[in-house]
Amino acid sequence: MALTDRLPRHLFSTRGWGLLAAGVVSLLAAQVMGRRDLLSLGILLIVLPLVSLAGIRLLKPRFKVYREFSPASVETSSTTTVRLAVARTGPATGQVIMEERLPSRFGESPAFRFPSRAATGGTSRYEYHLRSGKRGQFVIGPVTAEFTDPFGLSLHRHAIDEGDTLTVTPAAVELPATGLAGARGNDGVTATRIRANPSDDDVMTREYRHGDPMRRVHWAATARHGALMVRQEESVTTPEATIILDQRWSAFARGPGAAFSATSGEDGHELITSDTFEWAVTAAMSVSAHLAERNYALRFLDPAGEAAFLHSPSAPEPEAEEYTGSAGLQSIAESLAAIQLSGAHHAAHHAAPESGQRAFDDRLMDKLSAHRQRGPIMAILGHVQAAEARSLSAAAGFGANAFAIIVTDHPGECHDAVESLRSGGWRAVAITPATSVAAAWSSFDQRDAAAATAAADVRRATGVSR
Repeated sequence: MALTDRLPRHLFSTRGWGLLAAGVVSLLAAQVMGRRDLLSLGILLIVLPLVSLAGIRLLKPRFKVYREFSPASVETSSTTTVRLAVARTGPATGQVIMEERLPSRFGESPAFRFPSRAATGGTSRYEYHLRSGKRGQFVIGPVTAEFTDPFGLSLHRHAIDEGDTLTVTPAAVELPATGLAGARGNDGVTATRIRANPSDDDVMTREYRHGDPMRRVHWAATARHGALMVRQEESVTTPEATIILDQRWSAFARGPGAAFSATSGEDGHELITSDTFEWAVTAAMSVSAHLAERNYALRFLDPAGEAAFLHSPSAPEPEAEEYTGSAGLQSIAESLAAIQLSGAHHAAHHAAPESGQRAFDDRLMDKLSAHRQRGPIMAILGHVQAAEARSLSAAAGFGANAFAIIVTDHPGECHDAVESLRSGGWRAVAITPATSVAAAWSSFDQRDAAAATAAADVRRATGVSR
């Protein structure tokens, strides 16, 4: 291997190292031979590369970088297109090889030449594609470039922007039209539409206000009240579903075999999670998409009654609890992108589980009671103790229906918890993360069918008919 290949390439070019070597030789020769001209030459040969190195670090070339993701946030295993526009804002420096730094999970970082062959107006445009199999937030960039001085003596690689964050959301699994939505004919959607078009018998009225169109005047009510009254043709209610998303470290870190994955610093972020929690996140996304397609308003809470995404670094509105429409569903997806187990700092130090607010206590019950009977309640839980299940069981009375999925590596250990929930009116199942979300969802209908068949058998055996 040549000597120049062993020298660090981030300081001087081959020419720069050659001048430094020649300067050192000249200084040695000047000392041996006593020649002042060799001394001057040696100092010049050493100073020139050092001055060029200082200059290129102090007078950095200036660029402007514009980065766009299409789509802005992408689902896991889907592709997003990254569009880069790089424009020079300082003096020209000739051609430069640039590189877009990427987290290791995205593979090799793309490199490109500036200016590009198709540069227009001083701006070069580039495009490449990214795909991630894991949810999270990832720093894409910065763009780095290696610059040299006009004499080609020194080198300096530096970032010309700060990078941008790509949000990768969990992908929703398509759920069959059974379970929660099929249990009551979409749980009030039909009734809501009927109320939104009231007949003359049940129409709601109010006093006329300036600006109300005359076509809304209700003449019968006007005659009764002796004042101008108008129809108030508004929907009385909107179907609403409440989703309780468990994110407690103690519920998903069961035993020494619990496998937590924390992304390395190379990926630009840290995410504390487990297989069971990843299943819960996918289930929450899938249920949300399933219900949003059926015009449900969604409300997300955690077991303590707080907003479920209060501590999610990717949440657009961390304190929000209610979500409606496609915009609300997108906000839920982004909030789930980087959500992790609460009390994760305890996991890092192998300490006891988090000691914050108690799960399933009065605060949660008050939140559920405030929306009593407005729609179903869906609880997506980790490993639940029997005492916790007894505390939660009473919440079934606050919903039109109550469904609970307990995801754990050892479902048999949650038998008492499941029975406590069922005795309180919940339709509850305990599954492993190997169970598909669609299968867990369908199990609610299967249990209902089995219960109905058993009840019919009992009636036939006792001679009771309905």
